[in-house]
Amino acid sequence: MSGRTRSAAAAVAGLLLSVAAWAADTGALPVWPAPPERARVRFVRSFSSAEDLGLQKGFLAKLKDFLFGAEDSRLRRPMAVAVDGDVVFVADPDAGGVHRFDTAGGDYALIGGPDDAPLPSPVGLARGADGEIYVADSVLAQVLVIARGARHAVPLAFDAPPAQPTGIAFDASGGRLYVTDTANHRIEVFDRAGKHLQRIGKRGTGDGEFNFPTYLWLASPHRLYATDSLNYRIEVFDAGGRFLGKLGRQGNGTGAAARPKGVATDRQGHIYVVDALFNAVQIFDGDGRLLLPIGQIGQERGEFWLPTGIFVDQATGLIYVADSYNRRVQVLAHVGGDE
Repeated sequence: MSGRTRSAAAAVAGLLLSVAAWAADTGALPVWPAPPERARVRFVRSFSSAEDLGLQKGFLAKLKDFLFGAEDSRLRRPMAVAVDGDVVFVADPDAGGVHRFDTAGGDYALIGGPDDAPLPSPVGLARGADGEIYVADSVLAQVLVIARGARHAVPLAFDAPPAQPTGIAFDASGGRLYVTDTANHRIEVFDRAGKHLQRIGKRGTGDGEFNFPTYLWLASPHRLYATDSLNYRIEVFDAGGRFLGKLGRQGNGTGAAARPKGVATDRQGHIYVVDALFNAVQIFDGDGRLLLPIGQIGQERGEFWLPTGIFVDQATGLIYVADSYNRRVQVLAHVGGDE
């Protein structure tokens, strides 16, 4: 068996284990492209609450419910997803915090700010080097940190805070935190202590310039993908901020980036771009060529309604999409090899 075949078999095995562990939706599961073509992406499941994942609230959450009334675990407007092992985090402005679903420990919590203060606009999430999760709140104009196992997010003290933080990405090898400042049309770079290191971009339409940038994704080997929303494209930089390329264009046809939102990559180098106007996820190759569109507007499995953030778990290959107006997260898997 070749190395590529073994890798594909391992990916499929991991997918099946994940389906079993999460008691996935039954019935015929959507695949893309549709038969009779060979499937390259498969629907795994969706979830809208802790109950969908078979989770219970922890002791402190139950005590809080007893004292102040029950807290609803349902997703209301999920905007971003991040995964750390068996723990799934979902940023949800309408719920006032970040949902923490521990699928191995069987625990759920809604994480707010210090002293249980709500987070009014958590819109970006990124996984840190030690299991911490970084949260960008655009209304508070803060980046907060959820330490592993913590029940509250703690603000980072920046020496040059961004005016409107939205997208966020963390480079574990360099200890660098990338934060989109949407209002100022640029990306700010900090160290883990909040010291300002670098500024990437300015307002404009040229290469390396932005018009209301939002989501970020850092891929190995050190490629930074930025959603340049109103320039209708994704821009690509190296870890030092040097412009490398772009994909997408303005338009209303397949392959355009009409309203690009989240961006992510997988181990095979595929680039996933969420488009809220198309209500779809578009998959590109490393050269920016469209490979496959996924989804359409609707409420059925594999359909979307104003999707936003996306996260690809490099360990499992699972693809998490924040399906915001359907109030759920949909989980997909790439099963079609490296092409």
